[in-house]
Amino acid sequence: MSAVASFDHILEREQGLRRSLSARRITMIAIGGAIGTGLFLGSGFAISLAGPAVLISYAIGALIALLLMGCLAEMTIAHPTSGSFGAYAEFYLGPLAGFLVRYAYWTCIVLAVGTEVTAVALYMQYWFPMTPGWPWIIGFSALLIGVNARSVDVFGAVEYAFSAIKVTAIVIFIVLAAYLVWRAPAALAGTGASGPSAQFATPGFHNYTAFGGFFPRGLWGAWVAVLVAIFSYLSIEMIAVAAGEAAQPEVAITRAFRSTVVRLIVFYLLTLALVLAIVPWPAAGIDESPFVKVMRAVRVPGAAGVFNFVILAAALSAMNSQLYITTRMMFSLSRAGQAPRRFGALTARGVPLQALLLSSIGIALATALSVLAPKSSFILMVSISSFGAMFTWMMIFVTHYAFRKARTAAGQAPLSFRMWGFPLTTLLGAALMAAILLTTAFTSAFRMTLIFGLPFLLILSLIYLLRYRPRSAAGRAPIQ
Repeated sequence: MSAVASFDHILEREQGLRRSLSARRITMIAIGGAIGTGLFLGSGFAISLAGPAVLISYAIGALIALLLMGCLAEMTIAHPTSGSFGAYAEFYLGPLAGFLVRYAYWTCIVLAVGTEVTAVALYMQYWFPMTPGWPWIIGFSALLIGVNARSVDVFGAVEYAFSAIKVTAIVIFIVLAAYLVWRAPAALAGTGASGPSAQFATPGFHNYTAFGGFFPRGLWGAWVAVLVAIFSYLSIEMIAVAAGEAAQPEVAITRAFRSTVVRLIVFYLLTLALVLAIVPWPAAGIDESPFVKVMRAVRVPGAAGVFNFVILAAALSAMNSQLYITTRMMFSLSRAGQAPRRFGALTARGVPLQALLLSSIGIALATALSVLAPKSSFILMVSISSFGAMFTWMMIFVTHYAFRKARTAAGQAPLSFRMWGFPLTTLLGAALMAAILLTTAFTSAFRMTLIFGLPFLLILSLIYLLRYRPRSAAGRAPIQ
């Protein structure tokens, strides 16, 4: 029996979701998930770690994302299902691997939802500095849970609108910032806070070396900033999950892969290059988005407020996408017999509502942290949630290696899309992710990543061995 044919039992048990997402919407969903807090707020933290060398950090992150998307696209064209890389790990590596990947990723994105909603509270303080963050967290969360509870069509329409706002704003930002850097170098002189390290200097690429050189934090600082870059690109893998509800999976995945990778690389690298040319890197941080700092420096009336609205929409967009992906991952776990049956049940509109409500617990954690530790909650949430993302990305590369070997051994014909440079590119991606995971142990800001992640994997393994191993081998009949 071929690998494709024998994968059919996984496709069968995950039936019931509506296949109505177009290629255009899937592309925008992936962009919406990846262009959010990681770019608009997290980039400030990355700049503070690496200085101008953050461009190299994000380039390395982009390379890893490109390799990852190539592996995912090939596997998704072969097996379009909402269980995606969790289902692939289950089939090609074993039930335990599928269990660990699904739960690690689900936990990661649940916590990532918390980072987005924490950022929402920070953005709202631009207009309401005296208001605590938790009312905004609760209000916006209720709105987006309602959107996801309606139907995949409503989710797709809302996410498309959010993503269109972000893409348009980034294009406008690039045009305006490029004009300032190339044509109006005197426009920003003398603005900003006092002090040589915080002052907005004359815009231009000389700012790359004016404050301690291009590598002010050394090569180590640039490498550590890759951790933030990976978190920023997180959710690009959402394309694979959304394929389970795509009208034409093969067409949608091929188009989405090509357009998403190009747009993300351009948006991240080009926008950061312009930010660094306008705002000297010592002024960066997570107290405020560096993009808003640029708009404030421009001194156009209302520009900073307008862009703060845009990045608020970006955070809500990423949060909306992440609620979607965690819901589908929990749905897949339930249908695999590795979570309670009720999380695999669908409403009349084809929505796994119980899985959605469970996947909202990151919001509750973010609300509590915003009250208990409002200044450090964002970095703490990023640090903890990063483990699941890094582990999942590494396992996607490992799974792809096993996937390709299995297809070759079975003598199957090549797919319409193939990962180039196999096996070197797949192994390179796995090695880079393993090195990044190891780096967290030597980085104070991310030390909680392994402290949380390794015991979590051990606990998951024990739960699987003690409770789910007998049932996962047999599978479970589809829930209607």
